[in-house]
Amino acid sequence: MLVEVAEYSILAVIATVAIWKASSWLEQSSKRLSAYYGLPAIVQGAIVVAIGSSFPELASVVISTWRHGTFDLGVSAIVGSAIFNLLVIPALSGIFSDGVKADRSVVYKEAQFYMIAVSVLIITFAMAVIYYPVADMRLGGTVTWQLALIPIAFYGVYVFTQYQDTQDHDAEDAPEDINPAREWLMLLASLILIAVAVEGLVEAALGFGELFNTPNFIWGLTVIAAGTSLPDTLVSVRAARESNGVTSLANVFGSNVFDLLVAVPAGVLIAGSADIDFAVTVPMMGFLTLATVVVFGFLRTELTLTKNESWGLLGVYGLFLVWMVFETAGVTNLVPGA
Repeated sequence: MLVEVAEYSILAVIATVAIWKASSWLEQSSKRLSAYYGLPAIVQGAIVVAIGSSFPELASVVISTWRHGTFDLGVSAIVGSAIFNLLVIPALSGIFSDGVKADRSVVYKEAQFYMIAVSVLIITFAMAVIYYPVADMRLGGTVTWQLALIPIAFYGVYVFTQYQDTQDHDAEDAPEDINPAREWLMLLASLILIAVAVEGLVEAALGFGELFNTPNFIWGLTVIAAGTSLPDTLVSVRAARESNGVTSLANVFGSNVFDLLVAVPAGVLIAGSADIDFAVTVPMMGFLTLATVVVFGFLRTELTLTKNESWGLLGVYGLFLVWMVFETAGVTNLVPGA
């Protein structure tokens, strides 16, 4: 067993390193393309960089559902990634940059639309339980492709609001040293490498689940979530160190909006339909909501995330990891089936 644990651990580490390397390419190409097309900082962080750095989460849902038939693993990876993004990324950004400065567009638009995204996904799952119940599950429901279109439609609204920002933005002249064709090729190469690396993370998560006889979603919440969130971490921390807190925080909220409203429905659309256990989903989404409230409260105070508040966010994430250990060990039973 120890040999197998070592093998899966090495696989997870190699996959994570590959994602880290690809994410550096992705960050460079996304940043240069945003400069070339003259996008404002808020749009650059919330759309261009966020979608690119969220590709690992999208890949995790697609690969888990399409190749392995485990939609719950993909969903848990998304929720775990959203929790990681909200708590760890702003915390590291604040610690390594001596605090993160926000503005009202981040707090009153990005953060609040993200809260709407959480609500939309919960309502979508609830509608699945109400209208398409699964007989052998106490609180199970089938998310049909029609229901999956609901969150995607809301993401369309989000993109529209970002588009309106570009209408009022006076873009600077595009740098002359940027070759857009080359940057698009680099972007594509990074996405391909990330997809291959995510397959490794999924294999490792499934392997850990079999070895320790634990539900797959536990490893999705931890191993896959942390590994796929690495691109967001690198992008946001680097932006914060360059005194660009708006892009850093907008990337966090924009990534989570994309994950919840696009990545999760993508798995459903690929499979045609997917069963969801609402009893497992609600506790996870509940903690995600709690994390959202904490982050929003910190940002609302003087529109700044201080170093002390950053350490507080890391503490909250530590509590989440302890909770997952307790669920796996059977100490607590807030998540049925853990």
